[in-house]
Amino acid sequence: MASFSVLQATLLLALLSLSTYQTEVLAKFHPLAPASLRISFNSALQRLYLQWTVQNFPHHQELKMIFPIEISRIRTSNIIWVGNYSTTVKWNHVIHWGWESELPLECATHFVRIKSIVDDARFPELSSRSEWSSWNEVRAQNPLEPNALLVFPKKKLVEEGANVTICSIFGSNLKDIFCKLEDEQIHGEQLDSHTLTFQLSNVPFIRIQGTNFYCIDNSTDIHNGTVLSVSKVLEEPKNFSCETRDFKTLSCTWNPGVDTGLAWSMQPSQTYILFESFSGEKKYCEHEKLCNWKISQELQETYNFTLVAKNLLRNRSVNSLFNLTHRVHPLAPYNVKLENIEATQARLTWKVLSHGNRYSFLCQVELEGEEKVIQQSNVSIKENGEVVFNELVPDTEYKARIRCAGADHFWKWSEWKHQKFSTPQAAPSEAPAVWGTVRTQNSSCIVNLFWKPLSKRHTNGKILNYNVITESLDKPVRVTLHSTSGLANGMKLTLDQCAYQINVTANNSAGQSPASIIVISGDSEKEGAEEEIIQGTKDGFFVSWKLLSGDNIIGYVVDWCARLQDQFCDLQWKNIGPNTTSTVISSDAFRPGIQYDFRVYGISTERVASLIGKKTGYYQELAPSMNPKVAMTNLNSHSFTLSWTNYSTDNQSGFIQGYYVYLKSKDRQCPPGFEKVETSERTRLGQKLLKKSCYVPTFLDLKCPYCEFCYFYSVLFWWGWGDGTKALYKLKCLTTELYSQPCNLFLSLFRVLTITGRVVCFASAWITNCSLYIVHCGHVVPFL
Repeated sequence: MASFSVLQATLLLALLSLSTYQTEVLAKFHPLAPASLRISFNSALQRLYLQWTVQNFPHHQELKMIFPIEISRIRTSNIIWVGNYSTTVKWNHVIHWGWESELPLECATHFVRIKSIVDDARFPELSSRSEWSSWNEVRAQNPLEPNALLVFPKKKLVEEGANVTICSIFGSNLKDIFCKLEDEQIHGEQLDSHTLTFQLSNVPFIRIQGTNFYCIDNSTDIHNGTVLSVSKVLEEPKNFSCETRDFKTLSCTWNPGVDTGLAWSMQPSQTYILFESFSGEKKYCEHEKLCNWKISQELQETYNFTLVAKNLLRNRSVNSLFNLTHRVHPLAPYNVKLENIEATQARLTWKVLSHGNRYSFLCQVELEGEEKVIQQSNVSIKENGEVVFNELVPDTEYKARIRCAGADHFWKWSEWKHQKFSTPQAAPSEAPAVWGTVRTQNSSCIVNLFWKPLSKRHTNGKILNYNVITESLDKPVRVTLHSTSGLANGMKLTLDQCAYQINVTANNSAGQSPASIIVISGDSEKEGAEEEIIQGTKDGFFVSWKLLSGDNIIGYVVDWCARLQDQFCDLQWKNIGPNTTSTVISSDAFRPGIQYDFRVYGISTERVASLIGKKTGYYQELAPSMNPKVAMTNLNSHSFTLSWTNYSTDNQSGFIQGYYVYLKSKDRQCPPGFEKVETSERTRLGQKLLKKSCYVPTFLDLKCPYCEFCYFYSVLFWWGWGDGTKALYKLKCLTTELYSQPCNLFLSLFRVLTITGRVVCFASAWITNCSLYIVHCGHVVPFL
């Protein structure tokens, strides 16, 4: 302990002695002044570079010093910049400092001087200032020839939006100088008698080849110029992120933004450097949007990346700090297989690239059928996955697809992996919907069977054929098999009697469907039932019936068909529940002007159909397309007879309920002194006259001898929604005396006669000897 105290005291005395010595030595070398000042320049960068030493600086010492600097332009008295440079100076140390000029150095002569100040708090007694050094001249451009014209700077690189100073220097013979930026004239300021300067603010980016600036002397046409290389502003990388797909490589991506590269090698495109702070490693990226980083075998868990974008003008950087297990973008599953494929079930298996038991995957499985997703499930796995698809439809093509992501920390899904497969066929699962009509012909029974195709969900495969088995109810041993193509939708059977059970099955390569059973016991066309007229609406036909009593009724069937001229009928039917007494029959096939017949059957537990009602009606009635063909007979001075043929139902577009007969007389032509008698009559002939087709009108007595009387008459259909169409009008003239008289024929349209909404048109004629003329007036149009 004593020896340690002695040593400590000895060291303290040595330090005090050293400090005293240093102070004495420094005092001997005071003051300290700059020496050996040298100045160089870089025209492209517009920079001055200074270097100097400090004379009389003590050996092996260092001091904090300040160097005031002044810079003049053109002449020493024109000081344009004043500043200080602070640094720590060591013995035998060369000091360097630089300054950037906003004006190209070639545009003017510059002068620089410097002095020094000791500013070290450790030695306050040594604070002092030296004298200014002499001015040092810097000339970047040699004197010009009389006809010379130069523009500076040359090869200037700036960012879009920067401010730039350009100068034009010219010889003594050039007097009229003007300058342009591209095509726009720019006005400058006179720096001296042979120098013009131009201040360009917020310079634009025009093209990668640069922006043109040039000057011309008007008197001599001498010109010169420069190209400003204006770069787009370097952007900070966007959407910077890193991820791994295999725990071997990290892939870092970003959006680089605008390319700052320029033509003529003035500036290459920006480069990127990736730096990781925890490991201290750095990588120069080979691509402008992507950089791969190798993961160490020790599996570093946390990464702190800095991405630096760099060009000749500036740097930009972004950071990303993350845990490796939070940035896993799995590869697509592989070894995807469909196994144990059955008609309604299949098993899907797959694998993912394993990363050990410490990492789990969540896999999403989808099953597509008919171009839509019908099943979806999520499965958590380490390496091997499996899922079973149930409730599949036989003979159907499916597409399974699967993708995976991190289970604990979701980052991104992998790509989908697809696998197609088809289920095998199965026997049809539902009996065909069967219906039929029965009629007797001579001693045989004609059965027209109809069935509807099974839906795809129930066919379970391609229907190859339909089997129809007929079994006699009177002779059970008589069983007959009929077969027809799978494309057929019906069959015509000729049976020796009308008491049969008929079974219909649909068949594919895997088997047959359940049987559809109907029982016939007589001629369905001759069963007694009163036909009732019903009216269709926009929603269809409303069909009703009385509920059948008894427990043996299992339902009802309504069938319908269009009543057409030909014998072919697209029979349709609808099955109704047992406790229902009405239904609405709608179909896109219903058309206006077409009559449809409906029949209602009750179905017993024995599958026997009994007709309980007939209906008929039009979806929409249309006016008759033509009027009756009328003949006039038995003409005399008091009456005549109108007759017409019975209407045809073949082309009927609505229900005909009767006829209208119109009669109107024209003014008589009487000699002077005789009176006129007007006659007008309209008669509606109702349903009772539909079969008679005859009408006899009676005239008033004729009181005008030797007078002519003309009568107009027409016969129209009377249907459910009004009268018939515009008529064919006929004219008959008669006289009280039959003698020859010139016939003065003319035609004219008379006023419209409207009766019960029916519009008719008249024509008239004068006829010789009461001959009959028929005048066709207008054309046939439907009445709505």
